[in-house]
Amino acid sequence: MYWVWMIIVSLIAGVIFGPLARLVLPGKQNISLGWTILGGGIGAFIGGLIAYFLDVKDTDGPDWIQYLIQIVCAAVVVAVISARNSGKARV
Repeated sequence: MYWVWMIIVSLIAGVIFGPLARLVLPGKQNISLGWTILGGGIGAFIGGLIAYFLDVKDTDGPDWIQYLIQIVCAAVVVAVISARNSGKARV
């Protein structure tokens, strides 16, 4: 049940982490808002897994280290999506 909840929370976090990821990336990303949110959600999920396996998830208070890991992962995923879509027409 934990993994299902983590997927749901990661997709919701994608709404926040996707645009944050675009802010930390240099240059213009030629992707839509939907791809940004999806990439942020995928990155948040991957970052959550990394934080879980590094045992930084179960801290008292806000999990700032986990959030930082998730934003970095979201930036990587958004950059990959942007690079993949750079040669395609934007729909």
